[in-house]
Amino acid sequence: MILYTIGSSKKSAEQFFGCLKYHMVRVLVDVRLKNDSQLLGFARKRDLPYFLGGIQCGYEHCPKYAPSGEILTGWRKKLITWDEYEREYRALMNERGAVEDFLIRFVGVYDPVCLLCSEAGPERCHRRLFAEMVHEKRNDVEVVHL
Repeated sequence: MILYTIGSSKKSAEQFFGCLKYHMVRVLVDVRLKNDSQLLGFARKRDLPYFLGGIQCGYEHCPKYAPSGEILTGWRKKLITWDEYEREYRALMNERGAVEDFLIRFVGVYDPVCLLCSEAGPERCHRRLFAEMVHEKRNDVEVVHL
């Protein structure tokens, strides 16, 4: 199975949906804590299912896979380092049983799946961390960042 990840920022709607269509993504799993801001444009929760329907792609919002507001704020305000963020995020995902939940809900049910966050790149984003955790549990899941 392929697990893609994608960020919505710094992409036009054409680039974003074209990429998902090109890679034949079957379901977009939204791992953002907050996904309803006006600033998100085409990537707002209420608009995504409509646009994704045009490319035959499902949509699921899964805040269970997102960092807590506390962890996110700590990183954004530079109160914690990236290493601390990563440790806290991984601990939270383990506490929530998030990876196991993802494996049950999506792996073997949809292929391919794509994790969505707002960060342009995966380098300092929880979608990369989550995808790595999935791969650590199931090494037959290939992770590709779009």
